[in-house]
Amino acid sequence: MASVPLSSPFQSLTHFKINPNSVSSSPSMAFFVPSVKSSLGSSKSAFLQHGFSLQLATSSGFFSKARSFCVSARAATEKSIHEYTVKDIDGKDVPLSKFKGKALLIVNVASKCGLTSSNYTELSHLYEKYKTQGFEILAFPCNQFGGQEPGSNPEIKNFACTRYKAEFPIFDKVDVNGPNTAPVYQFLKSSAGGFLGDLIKWNFEKFLVDKNGKVVERYPPTTSPFQIEVYFFFYFKNLDIFGTLVPLNYHEQYEGVMPLWSGCR
Repeated sequence: MASVPLSSPFQSLTHFKINPNSVSSSPSMAFFVPSVKSSLGSSKSAFLQHGFSLQLATSSGFFSKARSFCVSARAATEKSIHEYTVKDIDGKDVPLSKFKGKALLIVNVASKCGLTSSNYTELSHLYEKYKTQGFEILAFPCNQFGGQEPGSNPEIKNFACTRYKAEFPIFDKVDVNGPNTAPVYQFLKSSAGGFLGDLIKWNFEKFLVDKNGKVVERYPPTTSPFQIEVYFFFYFKNLDIFGTLVPLNYHEQYEGVMPLWSGCR
């Protein structure tokens, strides 16, 4: 059995096991996604859905909600994100339909927040790792939280691209709450309400969107991009980016250790 060293979001785990000969038909086989220790989290919640078990990290002051594989009934009646057009950081119209067939991580960013350095660094890492494999990051600057994104669009672009070498798309500064909320954020929030309602709570709240333009998960600002990476294997297992996923037997060399998703090409 081959093993592949894990990248930084999996540092608490030693290896990501590859088992191309695994058989999923056995009732004793269970599918798992590895849990991640949140730097601010103090508890974990688990759920069983369609024979799968997923450990979700929670962060202080927020709940990471467990959702089924399908988008909720409310979200299913909403438009796809691909039906929206937004302006990029240079003021040009960008139809989000250009991202059809790709998984998206959508983030409201700020340049002067305590979360700025870690988030921009990790976002850039994920983008570099997955940008050619069906994944995009869409960053929307917002100045509604502590006035921590006060700069002009050119200043924001220079900050992100120079200091953090950001190559992912950055868009026009928007409101994410209130009467002037950007339509794309109205869609995101109506598709996945947070613990305290639909309001965005702070800078760097994140939405994971599938290749069909539907929101599959929402993460609080305290959930880092590296923590979200483990969910890619869960939500986007049908994308070529992750190959063919097979289960590992909990009792096969893993007594006392939670089995992992195994990706085989």
